[in-house]
Amino acid sequence: MGHDHNHHCTCHDDCRASGGIITHEHGEEYISWWKPAVSIVLLVTGIILSHLEISWFQNNWVRMAWFAVAWLPTGLGVLREAIEAVHEGDAFNEFLLMSVASIGAFAIEEYPEAVAVMALYCIGEALQDCAVSRARGNIKSLITFRPDHAVIVEGEQLRSVDPSAVKVGDIVEVKTGERVPIDGTLISNAAAFDTAALTGESVPRVIERGGEVLSGMIVSESTVRLKAIRPASESAVSRILSMVEDATERKAPAELFIRRFARIYTPVVIGMAALVIIAPGLYSLAVPTFSYNFSSWLHRALIFLVISCPCALVISIPLSYFAGIGAASRRGILFKGSNYLDELSRIATVVFDKTGTLTTGEFAVSGVHGLTDEQLAILAAIEQDSPHPIAKAIVRHHEPADVKIGDLRNIAGYGMSASVSDRTWLVGTTRLMEKEGVNCPAELQDIEGTTVAVAIEGKYTGQVLLSDKSKDDAAEAIGALNRQGIATVMLSGDRQALVNAVAQQLGIDEAHGDLLPQGKVEHIERLRNRGIKVAFVGDGINDAPVLALSDVGIAMGALGSDMAIETADVVIQTDQPSRVAEAVTLGKRTRRIVVQNIAFAIGVKALVMVLGLLGIATMWQAVFADVGVALLCVLNSLRLIRR
Repeated sequence: MGHDHNHHCTCHDDCRASGGIITHEHGEEYISWWKPAVSIVLLVTGIILSHLEISWFQNNWVRMAWFAVAWLPTGLGVLREAIEAVHEGDAFNEFLLMSVASIGAFAIEEYPEAVAVMALYCIGEALQDCAVSRARGNIKSLITFRPDHAVIVEGEQLRSVDPSAVKVGDIVEVKTGERVPIDGTLISNAAAFDTAALTGESVPRVIERGGEVLSGMIVSESTVRLKAIRPASESAVSRILSMVEDATERKAPAELFIRRFARIYTPVVIGMAALVIIAPGLYSLAVPTFSYNFSSWLHRALIFLVISCPCALVISIPLSYFAGIGAASRRGILFKGSNYLDELSRIATVVFDKTGTLTTGEFAVSGVHGLTDEQLAILAAIEQDSPHPIAKAIVRHHEPADVKIGDLRNIAGYGMSASVSDRTWLVGTTRLMEKEGVNCPAELQDIEGTTVAVAIEGKYTGQVLLSDKSKDDAAEAIGALNRQGIATVMLSGDRQALVNAVAQQLGIDEAHGDLLPQGKVEHIERLRNRGIKVAFVGDGINDAPVLALSDVGIAMGALGSDMAIETADVVIQTDQPSRVAEAVTLGKRTRRIVVQNIAFAIGVKALVMVLGLLGIATMWQAVFADVGVALLCVLNSLRLIRR
């Protein structure tokens, strides 16, 4: 409700309100409509009885008692909020504003208006709770059921335990149709897993023996065994949940502004309302001809107080961002905070890594030139322990030789060197060959494909040509960004000829190849130094420095990567580049709704405030300017969830 501290929620039994989000004490959303419903029924009945001029209802004490009963279900909760806030040191809060205005309305016999302020406010709050509950439902639907048990293998025995009891290194058995409880390495034969809950993929993914299986996946075909590699608290499912929960703590600038605004605004408003009563009285003492009617100016001051409540702002703006995060989560886009949702709406350039981001990263050997079968087997032996997709493709293509590999060194951004039978092998890019003084054929630079050059004892021997295809929706992603007026750039360690070919195929504005990791960092720095807001999209492992440097770092399908979760601001679970354009669109829509709510709320309030001070506005107009506007702003925010 715009305060740092927590209050008992005004219209919801056994609930807590924190930062505008209502949660049940046991973690479930609980929304009670009976209190505002009772108030509204009694309010409408009372208005009808007054209008029909029923004789017994014309007695003022009867009318006051009737509307007091109507006020109690909702008014008491708001009054309690006000008192609790004052006790906690927040003397000026919106609950106090509403309480003073409502009790004052009773004092001047505006009974229906006093009830309407409280009843409509509680309806707005209940609508907010519905929206938050629905947004949370979107988030939780990603990981529909967190496994409640894990089966540990102990020799010939199987023991069922809570997932939190599984230690790193334990062997866990998961039957067909069951959800994997922890992150682990597959130690049984290759198996198919349903990964829809984590990545949105509709086709089961086959994971080879030794491959990583993430918690939340479902075993599709046969019973499998895994070796736990992380505790349950650090599993993929737990990290998704904690990321989304933490997202509500990282506030967008508009939310922080509203919080500061409410703290200054409330005492100013109460002071102005007091002046509305006092100033005319003092003026009447100085100017005897001026007729001062205390009741009339008190009425104006109370109208001013009702109008001035900042409910529309403190409810609808945090709700808009929370709804945006929930809607994104439903599409497999996880934001670490509403500030990143806001930041993404201002992005001018999106920079993509190539391999694994715009392309599948699944290389296949398409040609071998100059290497004998024996040399190709030794090359596979050198590459067999490397996790790089290119190395894996070479090992898949040819059985590694049974030779002793010595002095194996990985040269980041270049390739590898090794000693085999006292001969030095260099394996990697043409840059590695140039660096080591090896002469390569000039035509290597012009090949449209990924090449791994091989040199033995300082002499170029041959190369392996590999191909990697673009993802199905890569061109669609680039087109969607370009239609939004966002420039696209691609950075890669591959040769410029290959990078140019991919960029032309996908419609990318600018492409740079032959880059080391530091080269990517320099490109991002150059863009930012020109005042351009930059988002970088990468695989979250090799690209950690660039993800951290950019205005918004987006990790693509990297749920298994600790580095991705730590470094990126946004994680695309589905591994689809088109989701980047969706994230930008959602960021812009959220910001647009926030701006609409701010402009509408402040505009209506300013107009009715002036009318109130002039004595033109009625208490009903004041009620609309407060809770009516809040209701409309909440409904406007709900559009994010509905779509």
